[in-house]
Amino acid sequence: MRSYLALFQMRFIRGLQYRTAALAGIFTQFFWGFMHIMIFEAFYTSSSATQPINFHQLVNMLWLQQAFLAFIMLWFRDNEIINQIIKGDIAIELLRPIKLYEFWYSRLLAQRSSSAMLRFLPILIVAFLLPYPYNFVLPQDIISFLLFIVTLCLGVLIVVALSMLIYISMFYTLSGTGSILIFGVIGEFLAGLIIPIPLMPEALQRIVYLLPFRYTTDLPFRIYVGSIPRREALISICIQVIWLIILYIIGKLWMSKALKRLVIQGG
Repeated sequence: MRSYLALFQMRFIRGLQYRTAALAGIFTQFFWGFMHIMIFEAFYTSSSATQPINFHQLVNMLWLQQAFLAFIMLWFRDNEIINQIIKGDIAIELLRPIKLYEFWYSRLLAQRSSSAMLRFLPILIVAFLLPYPYNFVLPQDIISFLLFIVTLCLGVLIVVALSMLIYISMFYTLSGTGSILIFGVIGEFLAGLIIPIPLMPEALQRIVYLLPFRYTTDLPFRIYVGSIPRREALISICIQVIWLIILYIIGKLWMSKALKRLVIQGG
């Protein structure tokens, strides 16, 4: 455990050094944030029907998505891991006295954490200063904020566990682009990043609620804006823990099976 914590710390500190890339990412995320807000504003103003989530709550969810994008995006890629799998450099990793799944998991978690730490605060501060209804606001109470923090942390652990499945699939496909794009697009839709889950048809919502993706994004952000009651939030936290355990077991078993059939040419 100590070696994985040391790796997390090393990768986290290393990630904090990329401030220029983070600054460029902040401007990009502001552009996408405003674009999404304008799209949904047009949708809300063109419809007279009562929506399951009001426009200002949706705006706050969109700003949270942009601020914590590094936590929730499934298309986040580690080129070093991809090259290790495709080029056979993974042989070096297998010689180390570590468990490869936990080693990669710590690495991916550190990269996401450092990227989010550099970006989320500037985005939320600027969004907080915008005029209503485009501004970001504080949660209703401290309980909602604490529930948001808990579900967000569990959500990023689930995202990394899902990302591990993408990398394990590369042992079979030997292609990083295809696996990440397919899994990323499907995962973003099911997580509510393209269409917010409250705006989806009820039949589709029932399917989404059975999958782990919404517990990475939709759950913590809707708790923050007050769209999910506390009782449902507490039950959802238990479901998050269950999904995290299930994904960990699936990932461990799948990686063990993949490594058994692994053939490295020339060694």
